[in-house]
Amino acid sequence: MRVKIVGAGVAGLTVAYELASRGAEVELIEREEGSGRGCSWYAGGMVAPWCELESAEPLVCRLGVEALDFWTRRIPVAQTRGSLVVARPRDLAELRLFARRAEKFEEIGGNRIAELEPDLAGRFSRALFFPREAHLDPRVALETTTRRLAAMANVRLRFGLDAAQAEGEPDWTIDCTGYSAKSELPGLRGVKGEMMIVAAPDLNFSRPIRLLHPRHPVYVVPREDKSYMLGATQIENEERARVTARSIVELVNSAYAVHPAFGEAEIVETGSDLRPAFFDNLPRIIVRGRKIFINGLFRHGFLLAPALARQCADFIFVGAVAREVMRPATLGQTEAMQLYAAPQ
Repeated sequence: MRVKIVGAGVAGLTVAYELASRGAEVELIEREEGSGRGCSWYAGGMVAPWCELESAEPLVCRLGVEALDFWTRRIPVAQTRGSLVVARPRDLAELRLFARRAEKFEEIGGNRIAELEPDLAGRFSRALFFPREAHLDPRVALETTTRRLAAMANVRLRFGLDAAQAEGEPDWTIDCTGYSAKSELPGLRGVKGEMMIVAAPDLNFSRPIRLLHPRHPVYVVPREDKSYMLGATQIENEERARVTARSIVELVNSAYAVHPAFGEAEIVETGSDLRPAFFDNLPRIIVRGRKIFINGLFRHGFLLAPALARQCADFIFVGAVAREVMRPATLGQTEAMQLYAAPQ
């Protein structure tokens, strides 16, 4: 089985790893000079399937649970320290609403919050703790997966190369190019996300913290060397690289509400890119002849990529159809008939 994968973001890398692990000859092509230089580079890195139920469809949680095993066992880069969701006293209604939608959490009070995160002692009276969730540094995960692939004899990595320049005819071509596939995937849109990384040496958080707010929520994800990724913006436009002053102010103000020390933090980096999404913000595996598109992961790239990689490999090797993500509505009539005629 010879497979060409186009795009070395988290989707392309995980598909390559899954297929190569099953014995396929894999060629991974990326036009940039390294892996994960698109929206994967700016991801938060929260592997939090039960938290995501607050705003995402149940499918995202069901598929996302697989990421916990993938990023802690197969590519062991994640830390399972749980997620913490907090709200200021005036926003406790937001916390109650979050609790009604989420699963697998503990409702905790101020003393337990202080045990988990001493730097939050006295700052919040109620929180939700998701003990089974994890987090990772996306760039470490991308680099580690790339190294794993480079060490496999049946994998060829080709960076700085356009897909049109590739030679040979594979058995399958898998497009994992995200928003760049918009011209081939009607209905695909880009949803802008902005982030910043700050150095806050006076803080010592050990797990992701989400602050709920009706207008300006924020999540704080710890990275190495007392740095933290701040994120939450979700803007319905397709300006790829521009980070706005308004967003930076909102992120800093919300982070300051988590802890005042963020007011003195050094801004190390800001970044922005477009998350690929369909109208329902759910992922798709789209089959057109011998070409497969994996797209629409929205803001759940690291959470959904392992499950989609498995489903894609199951289809290629044994014809298994994952009907929740391989739906007739995403295909032309001929492709849909061929797809649903495949063995189960």
